[in-house]
Amino acid sequence: MRIFSLLMVASISACSAPKSGVLLMAHGGSAAWNQNIEATVAPLRDKYPIEIAFGMAKTSTIREGVRKLEDQGVKRIAVVRMFVSGDSFIEPTEVILGMREAPPKSAHASHGSHGSHSMVGGGGHHMETPERIDTNASFIVSRKGVGESPLVSEILVDRVKALSTKPTEESVLILAHGPADEAENERWLANMRLRAQQLHQLGGFRHIQCETLREDWPERRAEAEKRIKEYVASGNKNGGRVIVVPFRIGGFGPYREVLEGLDYVASERGFCPHPNMTSWIEQTAEECLNKG
Repeated sequence: MRIFSLLMVASISACSAPKSGVLLMAHGGSAAWNQNIEATVAPLRDKYPIEIAFGMAKTSTIREGVRKLEDQGVKRIAVVRMFVSGDSFIEPTEVILGMREAPPKSAHASHGSHGSHSMVGGGGHHMETPERIDTNASFIVSRKGVGESPLVSEILVDRVKALSTKPTEESVLILAHGPADEAENERWLANMRLRAQQLHQLGGFRHIQCETLREDWPERRAEAEKRIKEYVASGNKNGGRVIVVPFRIGGFGPYREVLEGLDYVASERGFCPHPNMTSWIEQTAEECLNKG
């Protein structure tokens, strides 16, 4: 009788617990870029309701994703922010989800201040003004960027191993978008170097370099481009060979144009698609949903 009572309590508790789901925030890009994200998410769809909000904290896509989850009966949503930096778009995300009353400190917030691209103008990407959405759901927002995860180390190793032929003659350039702010840029580089340690452990490479292009900030980008081009040119001396790997969620960004005329081989795939990125989404969602 006691066992039956305990089972009844557990059953009632399970029925009364709010249904959980996942909203994945991702930058978005070309059709191929978005399809790679869809493929990365696909293995998780049988585990819980999951929707993707493409855009950089874009009110319209977040609203639509939340609506679709609510239509499935979801009341508690893990917001998994799949950006390289945990700083990216955090303030506008909180405004949109009703977790922050005040708008972002600047209507022109950039990667330099909070990891976000420019809201409007400047050298950044145009974004919608963040507006609070109408919802009864509760949210748990992830705080760590993809670049902080040890899972990325294995992705870099796989990308390099697929291209490497003779490590003792090869230099590896790991290349990322990068923010405007110098202190934050150093945090990006520190994470990149940490993730690259597993490459060092493979042994034998002539050199491994981490760089950020500072893509949306012309005054910083010009200096970064010069340094990056010099590194590739130097890596080709004395019979050398350069492998370029993007430290990006997806794609190769503008690197083909930046490196035009230089001799290198590249993995033009970012972190997605890769099984470790599916694992990253799942682990991050579980961490959110396990919070009280």
